[in-house]
Amino acid sequence: MKMQLQSRSVLCFVVLAICGLYSDAYRILFMGPFPAPSHWMWLEHFQRDLLKRGHHVTSLNNHPTKTPHENLTEIILNPIFDIPKHFPKENLFTMRYASDFQNLQMYWKIGELTTEHALQDPQVKRLIESQDEHYDLVILEQYFHEAFLMFGHKFKCPVVTIGTMGYADNMDHAMGILTPWSFIPHLLLSHTDKMSFSQRAYNSYLSLYDVVIRRWYYMPRMQQIAEKYFGSAIKGALPNVLDLERNISLMLINSHRSVDLPRPSMPGLINVGGAHIQPAKKLPEDIQRFMDNATHGVVYFSLGSYMKSTDMPPEKTAQFLQAFGRLKQQVLWKYENASIGQLPANVMIRKWMPQNDILAHPNLKLFITHGGIFGTQEGIYWGVPMLCIPLFGDQHRNTIKSVREGYARSMNFAQLNVEDLVNNIEALIYEPAYKRSAWEISKRFRDNPIHPLEEASYWIEYIIRHRGARYLKSQGAHMPLYQYLLLDVIGFALLSLWLAVWLPWRMLRRLYNWWALTVATAQKREIKKRL
Repeated sequence: MKMQLQSRSVLCFVVLAICGLYSDAYRILFMGPFPAPSHWMWLEHFQRDLLKRGHHVTSLNNHPTKTPHENLTEIILNPIFDIPKHFPKENLFTMRYASDFQNLQMYWKIGELTTEHALQDPQVKRLIESQDEHYDLVILEQYFHEAFLMFGHKFKCPVVTIGTMGYADNMDHAMGILTPWSFIPHLLLSHTDKMSFSQRAYNSYLSLYDVVIRRWYYMPRMQQIAEKYFGSAIKGALPNVLDLERNISLMLINSHRSVDLPRPSMPGLINVGGAHIQPAKKLPEDIQRFMDNATHGVVYFSLGSYMKSTDMPPEKTAQFLQAFGRLKQQVLWKYENASIGQLPANVMIRKWMPQNDILAHPNLKLFITHGGIFGTQEGIYWGVPMLCIPLFGDQHRNTIKSVREGYARSMNFAQLNVEDLVNNIEALIYEPAYKRSAWEISKRFRDNPIHPLEEASYWIEYIIRHRGARYLKSQGAHMPLYQYLLLDVIGFALLSLWLAVWLPWRMLRRLYNWWALTVATAQKREIKKRL
């Protein structure tokens, strides 16, 4: 009888738990307007986890899901924004490292173009004009699409952003932190927190340029775009996107304490670097067999999801083939055509490869990569040495950091040749220091109290439960700079000090002058009496 009661109690508890789980199902508007496939591949992990937790998600993005869900409604931007039309891929293969100022301008420009492109979509316009839609939360990729923050104002709900590239100064400012440029390098720089005088001076110059141009050019452009598309759909004056940015409830940042610099923080800034990395799954049979039978190990080569190996100049493709043919190792190459011409016997090409599962294979010796942040994190997680060939954007920063940590080497794409390619590959495979460094940083990267994706979902739900949780950020986000820096208090103190010194001095001087005049007058009278 006692056992039956216990069983019923357990059953009741489970039923109540399940009911509780689904009674807390929320309606979430999840937006990733930037068209790069790698961005959405990362963001979709957060979306899938929210669906798994029973929430209803309306997803605005460029890439239809391959795993439909009954709680998922998709708004797919069509046509997709044509990045190569504005930034031709052939230029990326031939260009050298662009200046940091050019990179900033590129990000601002592409942010303007992709934001306006997305807001022009008829489906998005219907969402803006809708009167009966309700959402408990808006989630937005924080990647130069600030006009989309207006959705939070429209639906009167909190906003959570996901920072794909890592920390930026404007994220600090929105949470009430003034970024200390003395030891925190700008987003685009690869400096450590021990900067020389010249590095600190350049970091301050670049950061100040970013703050000024963003405040007085870029954000006003975002305001114009927001007013153009939301103005007629929302009653009353629209808030400024700068204010909407300061009202973001939570920021999930693609950063990890083991590989990124320590910096001042707020409870509303959560690191989720590595959220996309999952336990390895079984490989396709042909790839599994290819890797298992590789006596000397395997080299894996991929340029990511945006830049394709098929876009490479033919002479560079030939150089890679020649270099791979000279290796003892087997080579897996993510090459987006079924044929590449004369393929060496040790090379396998596939249009698509399960990168995470390949990197996890114990027979993998080296990862040749463009240095993108997601692939770099996967390589770090699985302890794989890397040969980085950066092309644009944050890839140069990621590469420099990887080389400095001792688990990678780098090459300039425009200048690489067969001999250098072979030498770099063999150095990374046969010199044990690279593997040791890779394993050391892998152990640090894996050592988390909770999986970053699980932590992200917890905080997303927390924000909804506590209606924005405004207490996770500092009031400093809303203070003018002169108050934040206590310039008014310092000014008052200096004025008080000046008055405290000047007034007594002035009074004493007047007293002295009066006394001196009195004495002089008395002396004159005395002299007159004597005469």
